[in-house]
Amino acid sequence: MNRSNNRWLLLAAVLLAFTPVMIDLTILHIAIPSLTLDLRATGTEVLWILDIYPLIMAGLLVPMGVLTDRLGTRRMLLTGMSIFTAASIWAAFSTSAPMLIAARAALALGSAMMMPPVLAAIRRGFEDERERGIALGLWGTVAAAGAAVGPLIGGILLDYFWWGSVFLINVPIMLLVAPLVYKLVPDDAAPSRAPWPIGQALLLIAGLMTSVYALKSIVKPDQPVVTGLIFMAIGLSLLTVFGRLQLRLKTPMLDLSLFKRPPVRAGLIMALVASGALAGAELTLAQELQFVIRLSPLEAGLFLLPLMAAAAVGGPIGGWLASVIGLKWLACISLGAAAASLGGLAVSDFHAPGADTMVLLAILGLALSVGLTASSIAVMSAISPEKAGSAGSLEATAYDLGSGLGITGFGVMLSAVYARAISMPDGLAPTLASQARTSIGETMIVASSLADAEAASLINAAQDAFSLSHMAVLGAAATLLGSLAVLVFRILRNQPKHITNAGH
Repeated sequence: MNRSNNRWLLLAAVLLAFTPVMIDLTILHIAIPSLTLDLRATGTEVLWILDIYPLIMAGLLVPMGVLTDRLGTRRMLLTGMSIFTAASIWAAFSTSAPMLIAARAALALGSAMMMPPVLAAIRRGFEDERERGIALGLWGTVAAAGAAVGPLIGGILLDYFWWGSVFLINVPIMLLVAPLVYKLVPDDAAPSRAPWPIGQALLLIAGLMTSVYALKSIVKPDQPVVTGLIFMAIGLSLLTVFGRLQLRLKTPMLDLSLFKRPPVRAGLIMALVASGALAGAELTLAQELQFVIRLSPLEAGLFLLPLMAAAAVGGPIGGWLASVIGLKWLACISLGAAAASLGGLAVSDFHAPGADTMVLLAILGLALSVGLTASSIAVMSAISPEKAGSAGSLEATAYDLGSGLGITGFGVMLSAVYARAISMPDGLAPTLASQARTSIGETMIVASSLADAEAASLINAAQDAFSLSHMAVLGAAATLLGSLAVLVFRILRNQPKHITNAGH
């Protein structure tokens, strides 16, 4: 089959294979209440279920890109798809939280193996620069839309099936696409002298996981604070060693020297913080809507539809606005608008939402999506062509790190505020009270074992406490994004309207 004549079919095949990878970043947010009760997962286990996926992907994307050049695009993509499919089945039929965490780690491995060959297939399949731009634009749209519609798809599935269906939906897609990938994607393995940076990747993952574990341990009431501090010191030490290696090695996994350029520095900070704020806000809202407002998963997904729809169209709008008002103002205005919308949502009444709440959700989705587009423009416009791969690796890592750390940071804050805000009913056994104080999911698990009157009292207390916690988290996210807008303005204050110093 002539590869040139079938390049658009090739594009359709790799984008279809890529879509579940992006959907899996967010689809689980809407399923958390269901699987928490079914698996009787603790608050810490819930955070691990969510953030192990982006954290492992962040560490493995670059090594898997090098491996793609060695093994070939087709072989790497099919291997990743096979692992992703098997891990999806494993996750769907998990019977415990640790089992699901392990399955999510395997999903991250498969995803990290799939993303580099998808991009490689697009770049190599489209030799015409204009067509390649269209193809990469479609890839970006699929990436944004896939992550945006994840909660809605999850809500639809959970309205008819059990929580495992959010993983099982990946299987028929992969089975359908695999023959097309085998037939259309070239087997282009080539000898490569580039070192495989798997050791550096494992060091980064170890540092991230240890630091995240420490952060979660510090806020656990039954865990000595000193234990969390020891693990935090170990994690930060590992990350420090990783950073020094990147600056010293001739072929680092991540070219941290790019941070010296103000636009790159601003863009990467935006990617990290904006993706973290979006992940944290989505997770908090999904739990508020289901645990407190008592919406079904589908109703919660529909409630978040303005946010998702606006996020899906933000990329093209951001690209156009950057050419009109310039990168500095685009970045600062989008971050400021996101901060203002989060502040408004923090004090909104979700029991009786009006048009203003829907508008705030749409502004949040649009502003964060535009902000992420601005971060890409800042990074890619400020580097020379030969550094594009290194910059792209840094940016992709920043997105995944932001999602993982956002879930961890805001999740830990949510748990800490909730534990202090909840008022336990009189007569509740101390052991049950200690468990219920950990998270609203665990409160609901405890309530399911109590008599009706006592359960109702505990659930009311939990809903009041979570609403206060939800307000605090969204307020903190608004403050963070507002501060970031100021920081980005300072970093870019001397940059021209259109960044053209790519070679400097």
